[in-house]
Order: sequence, then C-alpha cells, then structure tokens
Amino acid sequence: MKIIIDGTTGADRHARIEVALANYPDIDAETLTEMIHWFHKEASALDVGLIASDPRLNKPYQQFKDDHLNRFSGNDLVWATIFVMVAGGAVLLMIWAAN
Repeated sequence: MKIIIDGTTGADRHARIEVALANYPDIDAETLTEMIHWFHKEASALDVGLIASDPRLNKPYQQFKDDHLNRFSGNDLVWATIFVMVAGGAVLLMIWAAN
C-alpha cells in the first residue's frame, strides 16, 4: 500500500479526495489545492478511473476536470511551439535537399 508523506495511506487519501470532490465546488482553497496536487502528482490511472466512473462523483468530477485539470499551461505552449518549429524546419530541410 502506498504511503503518502503526511503519513496517510493511499486509500485514506483517495477517500478524502472523494469526499472533497462530492462537495465540489463548495470547498475551501486549501482543499482545492490538495485536490489539484493529488490529481496531478499522486493519483494513478486506476484512481482517476474509479472516480470518473462513480455515478455520484461523475458530475462534480467533470466540472472539476474542466475547471482545473484540462488547461494548457505556459510550459505546454512552449513545448508545442518548439515541436512545430522543429517539424517545420525538418520539412523545409527536406524540400531544400530535394532541389
């Protein structure tokens, strides 16, 4: 069983997140920060799948996901820009080499 830094087990943490999610969006800022951290850093694919498939948590989970998890960060945009530039450069290099 996975042990989290604050001493709680992964199952206990999962249960706390479920309770908080059931009350979403009526939660305090500290709980919101904890939930975002859990989904980004601690939750396994199984944890997320169990929460997403729970009928009583489906609606608040979708709202939470849309509000906080499905956003592009500045870092994501930088990597996308680099990828497009490299791919474009490769295409231009192939065109130039073909001539």
